[in-house]
Formats: sequence, C-alpha cells, structure tokens
Amino acid sequence: MVEQYLKHSREILTSKYSGFKMGSKGAGLISLFGPHNEYDLRDGFPLLTTKRMFTKSIIHELLWFLRGDTNIKYLEDNKVPIWRSDAFQHNLPGMIEEGIFSEGMEKYSPEWEEARNEYAQRIVEDDEFAVRWGDTGPIYGKQWRRWGHDRKGQRIEIDQLGEVIERMRKNPMSKKHIINAWNPGDVPDMSLPPCHVLFQMTGNEDGEMDLQLYQRSCDQFLGVPYNIASYAILTQIIAQEVGLEPRRFIHSFGDSHFYTGLEKRSQWYRGNLSELRERVRDVRNREDYLGVLEWVNENAPSDKREERYDHVTAILEQLSREPKRLPRLDIARKSFDRLTIDDFTLRDYEHHPTIKRGMAV
Repeated sequence: MVEQYLKHSREILTSKYSGFKMGSKGAGLISLFGPHNEYDLRDGFPLLTTKRMFTKSIIHELLWFLRGDTNIKYLEDNKVPIWRSDAFQHNLPGMIEEGIFSEGMEKYSPEWEEARNEYAQRIVEDDEFAVRWGDTGPIYGKQWRRWGHDRKGQRIEIDQLGEVIERMRKNPMSKKHIINAWNPGDVPDMSLPPCHVLFQMTGNEDGEMDLQLYQRSCDQFLGVPYNIASYAILTQIIAQEVGLEPRRFIHSFGDSHFYTGLEKRSQWYRGNLSELRERVRDVRNREDYLGVLEWVNENAPSDKREERYDHVTAILEQLSREPKRLPRLDIARKSFDRLTIDDFTLRDYEHHPTIKRGMAV
C-alpha cells in the first residue's frame, strides 16, 4: 500500500499530464486528474508508515459520519481537529454579525488562527455555543443517514447506509449498493462540498466484499492517507455487518494534488514546475529526494506562514523514507451504529516521525 501511495505521489510531480493551478482555497497546487489505486486488505491495514498517522482521529471521524452527526462538538470533545477550520470558516460570517469575532481577519493569518482556536475551545466548554455555531452543514453524516428527498410533494429522509446494508444481506452481489454524498440541493449549505463523493460495494461467490470510492478532490499529503485508512475501516465494518470478508478497497481519484503553499511561494512553484518535474524524474534512490528538497528550500521564497501550507516539501521528505510493514486492525463484531472507539485495536504499527503541515480551507 505504502509503495502505491509513494508511486502515485511521484506521478503527480512528474507526469506530463500534471500541472499547476490555483485552488479554490486560496493556495496553489500541483494537480493530476484521474489516477486509480487499489489495496488488498488481506495484506494488512493500509495505514501509511512513512509518517505517523493518528488512527484514533480517523476512527472518531468515521464514527461521527456513521452516526449521522454534523456538529463538531463530538470531534472537539475527543481532541480531533479535522473539521475545525472548515466549521469555523463556515460559521464565521454569522459569528461576526453577532459580534463574537471582529471583521477584517485574513484567512490563514495569526489573528484568524487565534480566533479559530478560541472558537474550538468554546465548542468544548459551552454546549449552547456548540449547538448554535458547531454545525458544518449537511455534509457526509447527513447524506449517509438522512438524505433529503422530495417524493410526491412530501419531504422525506433516506437512510442510505442502513438501506444498503439491508439490501446487501439479501443480495450481496447486486450492482446497486451505492451511497452518494453529493446532494446538489444541499451543497451550497455545506462547509465543504464532499471530497469523497460516492462509494459502491459488492460481494462475490466466495463470500468476499470489495468497496470502491470515487473522490473528486484529493489532498494527497493530508487527506488521502486518512481517506485510504477510513474507507478500509468502513469496508471492514460493512463486511462484518453483512457476513462477508473484506477483500479490496479501490480508490478512484478525480483531482489529485499537492498544495504548494501561499502567495509568493506558490507562484515560485508555478514558475519552476518544469525544473521540479525533471529533478524528481532524475531521482534514482530514496536519498536523492532530500537533494530535491534542499533545492526547493534554498530557492523558494522563505516565509514560515507560507511554508506551513507547502505540501510538496512534505512529500519529498516522505519519498526519501523506507516503507515499513503494514499493521493490522481488529474491530469488534458489533452493529455499526453501536461501535465506539474502544472497539478498535491497532496492532504492530511501525512508522517514521510525524510531518506537520497546515490544511487549506
């Protein structure tokens, strides 16, 4: 799994089809459209080993989705900041209007980050504040468990996950086991339109199950390793729920990319992408990636705020590291809606040190 991830990362930096673009979040990115990977879950739990992954955060987020929750109170109470920035930015106009925060904060600025952290603390300490300002809009949990739909003049909600599981028990090899998070009517009200848009499951005559995900937007350094692990866990949960054995997780990418930092640093990548591509192509062993990293750091504009959102330097460091063996994940055989964090046991996880970068919002 790790070798596939690293190979895909190198492909983004070297492919003749990749290029620079400005993203919707104010940061530039190096982007490749349409790759595809697959992981045999019988070989181990596909958790990245070339940097430390915080598995409890991944599991907490998935449990949050499975219960249909969209308020970050549960996540913040469990020290999971994954949705903090998006929830803060989503609710910021309303909080400014009510005088909770002041106008004029530039996104990613120290003032913005300080206000975001204050916001998270208030979510934890003040239940009324959390109810009012902690919601992320009708994102994954809402769509998976309470898809809004008008039928014959009546508004109804569909539990996509619950219904698919019931159908899989009756006919596991059907081609109709699909869960869709992209609800066009709800997208304008979401803090972030779904990145992992749609997944489909099927069983076979040997009692095995595969799950395939289509992901429209793929933050290759921060998001994708979480997504791989999260959907591998989801595959195992659903397979256990319907009496099958998990076999493969298949990952189809739309726009797969690395963020290049902010402002001047991002523009440096725009102007030097051809040379970066050639330097990475010339790499012959893992240690050579550190030479490319040194070239970037010596020549790109140096600004700590901009560098924090530079994921290219982060992946170059990862590419220089030797992958370790995959761990194993045990999940209690309980109904999916009764699982808690204590029902998951990660075994034999060996990893390289953490590499920290900021998440673009």
